[in-house]
Amino acid sequence: MTLLGDTSVIFGRYLRATLRSKTNLFFGMLQPLLFLALFGPLLTRFDLGIGGSSWQALVPGVLVQLALLGGSFVGLGLLMDRNLGVIDRMRVTPVRPLALLLGRVLRDVVQLLTQSVLLVLLGLAFGLRAPLAGIVIGLLFVGVLAAALSALSYGLAMNVATPPEFAAIANTAGMPLMLLSGLLLPMSLAPGWLDGLSRVVPFRYTVDAVREAFLGHYTDTTVMIGAAVTLVLTALCLLAGARLFQRPGA
Repeated sequence: MTLLGDTSVIFGRYLRATLRSKTNLFFGMLQPLLFLALFGPLLTRFDLGIGGSSWQALVPGVLVQLALLGGSFVGLGLLMDRNLGVIDRMRVTPVRPLALLLGRVLRDVVQLLTQSVLLVLLGLAFGLRAPLAGIVIGLLFVGVLAAALSALSYGLAMNVATPPEFAAIANTAGMPLMLLSGLLLPMSLAPGWLDGLSRVVPFRYTVDAVREAFLGHYTDTTVMIGAAVTLVLTALCLLAGARLFQRPGA
């Protein structure tokens, strides 16, 4: 079998497992929807400085937040499989080692994109107004970012001993990145020093690009820069994740 064939086998296995886990599937879908429904109305009277309604600032931010948090913590599931010996048994099969990573990553992308579509539909019900092309572009950003962070998360999970260690690393790295990315509020509202500090965080450029796409500014410089930064980040994360995942002794 080719790498593509092996990847599809692993993807199918984990997708079926995800669909069988009705409780995890339900609450995984419910949490971001509740966040949007309960937090979004608080911003409807504020001018967030990006044009359009507050939903055009919040919904793209929540989409990227979903990719960031959802992608970063998927390694916990792999860590449990590794500690139970599941990964060792799969590694002695003819399946290519890289397919064990890519199949999981593809499952995560499909799951997060499904959640993202539900978020957009809820945002439209609340008052979001965005062109279809802008929504599709935003979902592409989410899918690419989710793949990058999932791969890195799995690589990390293969190189830590326990779930608490993994959670500590992911939380410590994820919290400042989330706050400095302007996910909930645009960083243009921040003091100058905080706005300057946020410019070293690549997720800021992704969020800004998705917001511009939702406004219909497809060829805007912000979208081009966001796409370039996101693609470079994705390439680095996929490379690092693959190396960590296949590292001898991992």
